[in-house]
Amino acid sequence: MARAGALLAPVLPQKRAVVITDDSVGPLHLKTLMDGLAETAIVATSITVKSGEASKNFETFEQVVDALLDAGVERRTTVIALGGGVVGDLAGFAAAATLRGLPFVQIPTTLLAQVDSSVGGKTGINTRHGKNLLGAFHQPRLVIADTAVLATLPVRELRAGYAEIVKAGLIGDAAFFAWCEANGALVIAGDRVAQAEAVLRACAFKALVVGDDEREEKPNDGRALLNLGHTFGHALEAELGYGTILHGEAVAVGIGLAFRFSAALGHCVPEDAERVIAHIAAVGLPAELHHLNRRLSAERLVGHMRRDKKVRDGKLGFVLTRGIGRAFTQGDIAAADVIDVLRAEGCDS
Repeated sequence: MARAGALLAPVLPQKRAVVITDDSVGPLHLKTLMDGLAETAIVATSITVKSGEASKNFETFEQVVDALLDAGVERRTTVIALGGGVVGDLAGFAAAATLRGLPFVQIPTTLLAQVDSSVGGKTGINTRHGKNLLGAFHQPRLVIADTAVLATLPVRELRAGYAEIVKAGLIGDAAFFAWCEANGALVIAGDRVAQAEAVLRACAFKALVVGDDEREEKPNDGRALLNLGHTFGHALEAELGYGTILHGEAVAVGIGLAFRFSAALGHCVPEDAERVIAHIAAVGLPAELHHLNRRLSAERLVGHMRRDKKVRDGKLGFVLTRGIGRAFTQGDIAAADVIDVLRAEGCDS
């Protein structure tokens, strides 16, 4: 991050930027970034929002856009997101909408953001109808993932980010999942070498998938595969409350459910599901519904799924698997089958 100016100078259309951060990340890393930008004469100002998922809303979005316009940004002024996924999604959407599109840079400060939300160009905010239902595809000019900043993260946040790392191996790289089994504990323990390797491999995998299907338009597989565990996970977030359960925690449970569902439908052997769930639990993530210690309704969770943006023609779609590293998409899943697997996992009716 201290070298941000040198890294950004070749890609910025104008030596002017506005940094959007939050009140948790700003005190830790904003000065380092600003000093780095100043070294190459990039003139930068900053906008600070409240930390947390609650900031991904209409009100904060309006405040950010107004602040950008008050600052007199031009079409070549770059917006830099300094923070986790919330800041990246919010700042990216503001950049996409202001003056019909400003240049955008991601500097993710959480493990989750470094391996997931900062890569791929999805931006947006939440509405009362659900998560990320208002947004735009807006690709960053550059992503700077400085693993040194991960040292300031609580271990719960590291675990949440790890869920998206292990997901990459489960979708299409069985060898990477085996690497995760051997090194996942090191990643969460803060081993810099293991973290760098994990971020590099997870980003390379996601970039390959996104490059082939940027706007998730392929009817089968493509970028949609990156949603492994997310249909279940988003339903859990909506039911329990955004921020009550971290996104990565919800995805971790969702991955376990996706493997159990795949096994129940006869797509994969139960042993694969048990192996995946065992690894997720071993690194300290919730891997099964009972780990959440909450009573949940199968009908309510399916109701949230019906409002998911991945629903097609009113029909439920899931990323399922034929085994570790062999994910695929399946549409037209019967709601009754989903309810059955949720009940089998401990949900009420």
